[in-house]
Amino acid sequence: MAEDVKPTRKNLMEIEDRIELSERGHDTLEQKRDGLIMEFMDILDQAQDVRAGLSQDYETAQRKLNMARAMEGDVAVRGAAAALKEHPEITTQSKNIMGVVVPQIESSKVKKSLDERGYGLLGSSARIDEAADAYEQLLESIILAAEVETAMKKMLEEIETTKRRVNALEFKLLPDLYENQEYIEQKLEEQEREEIFRLKKIKAKKEEEEKAEKEAEAAEAAEPVETVTADD
Repeated sequence: MAEDVKPTRKNLMEIEDRIELSERGHDTLEQKRDGLIMEFMDILDQAQDVRAGLSQDYETAQRKLNMARAMEGDVAVRGAAAALKEHPEITTQSKNIMGVVVPQIESSKVKKSLDERGYGLLGSSARIDEAADAYEQLLESIILAAEVETAMKKMLEEIETTKRRVNALEFKLLPDLYENQEYIEQKLEEQEREEIFRLKKIKAKKEEEEKAEKEAEAAEAAEPVETVTADD
């Protein structure tokens, strides 16, 4: 409430400083919000492409696997899968986008050559190799999708946080500061008018007293002086 603020020039100067700081902060946060939205839109476009690719890779992998199971049998497919000795390695790092730390996922040993899969050339078939290739591609797509989706989620959270800060400044803090500023200015103007009126009254009273004093002196000077003669 503006009435809770003491109307002094010191408080007015402090409020003016806070207004200036808040306006700068508001402008900075607006620029950050707009920049984040632009970055988010770029990531969103990338995410849509990744999702489409992931869906296609999943369908391809399922189709290849079903074909291998139909042609070679479940036992041969499970045996080839169980022969894998080296599993993919995944490491995570971080990168900064407009002040937002998002993960950067690195993968290795996802795609393998025939001799790296463990089942050997003689224990395999073209159908099983095709299924393995398809699932390795699917795994790479999943890793990329995880990175993009996590980045998009973090960017969206930061956008929402920044928007709340902008709105808090724009619709709460700054209006309250403007109201307090206006209240103090009005009160100071009233005090100034009252002081001017008081000084005018004091001046008028002093002038009246000086006038009365001069009139009294003039009257006293105008009185006749009695003279004493020798006959008396």
